[in-house]
Amino acid sequence: MENVFLVSVAIILGFALTCSGTVYTVGDSSGWDISTDVDTWSKDKIFQVGDVLLFQYSSYHSVSEVTQPNYEGCNTTNVLQTSSNGNTSIPLKNPGDRYFVCGNRLHCLGGMKLHVHVQDDRAPSPASAPEAEAGGSLPPGSTKNNNPPSSAIFNRVGKVDLLFHGILGLVLCIICCGVV
Repeated sequence: MENVFLVSVAIILGFALTCSGTVYTVGDSSGWDISTDVDTWSKDKIFQVGDVLLFQYSSYHSVSEVTQPNYEGCNTTNVLQTSSNGNTSIPLKNPGDRYFVCGNRLHCLGGMKLHVHVQDDRAPSPASAPEAEAGGSLPPGSTKNNNPPSSAIFNRVGKVDLLFHGILGLVLCIICCGVV
């Protein structure tokens, strides 16, 4: 009975780890601000379907999602969606390019804008993977590492999700197996 409980908890936690997306706080501790270099912040990130962008900002700012032409020209009058509550979560539900600007056009012109490319979260099949060329090498300056640090694995699951799934697994084991 003890083994059934441990296996159930391991399965539930493994499922939770693979199903949750990463929450990215835009600009990290600097937040969504004119002084934050969001281009540098986003360069080493791989955004996937299921991830969430968290914009944290002061009352002097807002965040608006715009089209690519409006992003390039900092057009803040024709937006897809906007928020000014200081704490905006944007779920990345579909693959493709997303564009965000500060609602203050001068701030956008000053660099307060973000472009993210959202990748499909499904891994490509081995048949579609490119083949290595003999004697091939990385382009000069290629040092990007797509492997997340070990601490990033825990970030894929919120503490509340982890607790919920653990309790759910325990309840299921008690109901199904009579384990107390």
